[in-house]
Amino acid sequence: MTIGLLRGALAGAAGTTALNAVTYADMAVRGRAASGAPQELVARFAEDAGVSVPGDENVRENRLQGLGPLVGTGSGVAVGALAGLLHHALARRGHRMPAALEVALIGGVAMALADVPLTVLRVSDPRTWTVKDWVSDIVPHLVFGAVTLAALRRPGTARRRRF
Repeated sequence: MTIGLLRGALAGAAGTTALNAVTYADMAVRGRAASGAPQELVARFAEDAGVSVPGDENVRENRLQGLGPLVGTGSGVAVGALAGLLHHALARRGHRMPAALEVALIGGVAMALADVPLTVLRVSDPRTWTVKDWVSDIVPHLVFGAVTLAALRRPGTARRRRF
């Protein structure tokens, strides 16, 4: 179990790096600005928890700009750890999910963990997103799922029964 958790956390870190790379490449290609949603989400969480982010206006904003991506990294590592536990549990029983399903599941959980709090705390409303907005959200999360899965599946392991 610990092996699955640790391998998954490392896989999630790799997936997070890939997600960030795809996101930054998209920003560079399209010339779009970074989203302010992660830091706004952290600010709302802090406010709702009764915790203040210290500093004058500039220092506080800088802290939030650092905390937003850190929360995202932590989420990616956590999703990877959960994926690692599931992957390891199935492998011990001689099973393996089809890769496409596992990629979609891992990416979908990561995307939900990012987007549901944004919606609940009214930082963003997915109902107002354009097709480009959805693609900009879905593609990096699918890349996250693919890289996380690739890191979980060691080369040379025996084929497992599919279910």
